[in-house]
Amino acid sequence: MARRTVVAMPGDGIGKVVLPEAVRVLGAVGFEADWVEAGIGWDHWVNEGNPLPERTVELLARHRVGLFGAITSKPKDKAAKELSPALRDKGHVYFSPIVGLRQRFDLDISIRPCLTFPGNPLNFIRRGPEGEAQEPVVKAVIFRQNTEGLYSGVEWTNPPGPVREALASHPKFRAFAQTPSEDLAISTRIFTRRACRRICEQAFAYAAEHGYSSVTVCEKPNVLRETSGMMVEEGRKVHQRYPGIELWETNIDAQMMWLTKNPEDYGVIVAGNMFGDIISDGFAGLVGGLGFAASANIGREVGVFEPTHGSAPKYAELDPPIVNPIAMILAAAMMLDWLGEGDKAARIRAAVAAVVAEGRVRTYDMLKLRGGPQAVAQGAAATTQMTDAVIAEVRK
Repeated sequence: MARRTVVAMPGDGIGKVVLPEAVRVLGAVGFEADWVEAGIGWDHWVNEGNPLPERTVELLARHRVGLFGAITSKPKDKAAKELSPALRDKGHVYFSPIVGLRQRFDLDISIRPCLTFPGNPLNFIRRGPEGEAQEPVVKAVIFRQNTEGLYSGVEWTNPPGPVREALASHPKFRAFAQTPSEDLAISTRIFTRRACRRICEQAFAYAAEHGYSSVTVCEKPNVLRETSGMMVEEGRKVHQRYPGIELWETNIDAQMMWLTKNPEDYGVIVAGNMFGDIISDGFAGLVGGLGFAASANIGREVGVFEPTHGSAPKYAELDPPIVNPIAMILAAAMMLDWLGEGDKAARIRAAVAAVVAEGRVRTYDMLKLRGGPQAVAQGAAATTQMTDAVIAEVRK
């Protein structure tokens, strides 16, 4: 396969720690690429007023594949206070750069596998009917609509007159008619039929390809009748083309209860932006937490791959670093799948599984230790030691 150029976007905090570890694993498995580093994140916001510089956008547009670390995001008041004094009061408004990437490149399909690694001490355990310990095998894959919904950024505090007038045309807005505009904050939840159909099509196609028996549409149509209702409606339409796969429909609140009751029952799950974010973190908690949770952001031409954890700045400067690199390594494996390098991706996942099952090398989270410089002295593997163990398995 032709040598590729991959845009590496370490971002903030521990993103700068774990992304180089994933690159090491990719090299060990024989993936040859030219790496070009691109800036993104908090430092660019503070110093440039833009956490997603255009030069980064241009690189990704040219090379079409990116590996992303983590970013720091803060509420707008804190973001404004940390902006360089020379840039204040010049109209700069902070917006999450990863959300910006998703929207700029229409990375509308997010895939978040939450899969049990046998031997992981962080796996979910429940009590059986006789009081016995049970460790269900979780194989959930969440398909999250990635560009619309509550994360679209269409919102206001103190909405302008035309917006307020439009809202006043809805009878339910009467409850807010006497509220002064300066006391109103409004976020819109926008779904389009095209996007709902596409995420459902991708979910069913994945289920068919990978042998899943069910697809669950997880929304809240009994309350959010229009938006969730549209997602459910499109799911039913797509299901007609896949008669061998069951269609389940759940409400997000009930689903969050059921995922700790019978998580092994669920296969592919499809949801809108916020509910997909919530449920993927919920399932990730059953398979080891965000240190084991990877994510793909896929459009028609561009793919960006990332761990779902945050930047954890308090751990970024520790020497040696202690954070778990597995989520980042699994994100790199998802990138290989997208690039048609499935054999290499499978070798990485098998290596991770072998290291976890052996249990000889465990990071502080796997040992349930408090994070900090003392963790290594208490027996935790450093970040590089975990990567070394995965690389040793890859090379066997």
